[in-house]
Amino acid sequence: MKLLSLTALLIIVLVAAVFIGYIFLALDPLQEEMSELLVGVDVAYDNMEEIKALVDEISNYTNTLVVGSTGITHNLTKLNEICKYVYDRDMYFMTYMHPDPEQLDEQRQWVEEARTRWGQRFLGLYTFDEPGGRQLDDAQYKVFYETPTNYTDATDKYVSELNNILLHIRESPINAGSLPLFTSDYAFYWFDYKGGYDVVFAEFGWNYSRQLNVALCRGAATAQNKEWGVMITWTYNHPPYLESGPKLYDDLVLAYNNGAKYILVFDTNEDYTHGVLKEEHLEALKQFWNYTENNPRKNEASSERVAYVLPKDFAYGFRGPNDKIWGFWEANQLSYDISVNLGKALEDYETKLDIIYEDGLKSIDSTEYSKLIFWNGTTYEP
Repeated sequence: MKLLSLTALLIIVLVAAVFIGYIFLALDPLQEEMSELLVGVDVAYDNMEEIKALVDEISNYTNTLVVGSTGITHNLTKLNEICKYVYDRDMYFMTYMHPDPEQLDEQRQWVEEARTRWGQRFLGLYTFDEPGGRQLDDAQYKVFYETPTNYTDATDKYVSELNNILLHIRESPINAGSLPLFTSDYAFYWFDYKGGYDVVFAEFGWNYSRQLNVALCRGAATAQNKEWGVMITWTYNHPPYLESGPKLYDDLVLAYNNGAKYILVFDTNEDYTHGVLKEEHLEALKQFWNYTENNPRKNEASSERVAYVLPKDFAYGFRGPNDKIWGFWEANQLSYDISVNLGKALEDYETKLDIIYEDGLKSIDSTEYSKLIFWNGTTYEP
């Protein structure tokens, strides 16, 4: 009888231990499962009280914050304060990382401690904004400067130099290790991933085609086994900067229905001193959060989509018939023909279209897409 009682007691203790273990697992940010959808705001300004007030407001209907101002990320006291504030409200966050030569040791130590302190709530580092767009538009600071001899040489230079920039973050001086590296862009998504990014956000902004940028970014991510998202940025370079609340809601839903894992809204004025989100934008985020809860999406396989296949190394801007190639060459007959054919494919397949490059195909027989439409007019259906 005593033996049976002891056995029963041991069973109760073991069951209780397992139950308690599950409770701690659920509460431990180092062990909790990552959310399948990350929605939030990129606060690219240095105003701690304004950011805290925004976090208080949106923490019930978003789950992610990008700390996007070097005024905060280069001030480790501020950075710790805002990260803890976000963490205490059960939100995820990533931080903008541009190494400061005067505090490299402190930044490296912060990154190493953050991985342990914040667990999976610390998503990683947002690094070097819009590398492809900067290259395309010949910005003052871009990935490479030397004039390439041809498209292949341009690819080699871009991928090699971008890889060196990101290795500088991964290995020295920041030592980010295996932390995911993020950026947002409006061109050259394929080459951003080849250069070493883990996640790229396609930018929804200005009057650029949303679906075209989804197809380019999602196709690049799918072919290279990476993750992707959307950054909804400015429509205007002056106040009110952002599109209206109803249009923002439509863009949020479009990104969601296309399968984006990360859906973010860029929030700052041109001086990077204050946010620009108005009540109509917050209402759009709130309505979108309700939409996601009432409309769970299926994990759509690439076999349900069609891929338009571009020629290897052909980095065209796709913002119109006169956009440049790699930022060095003017538009030509090839870019015009591809733009026309791609526009037709977008009309035919809409959300079912991805855009990839020839070098992303190991063989056409092994493709997971339902159909391949090649730039030269040929098609292939497995």
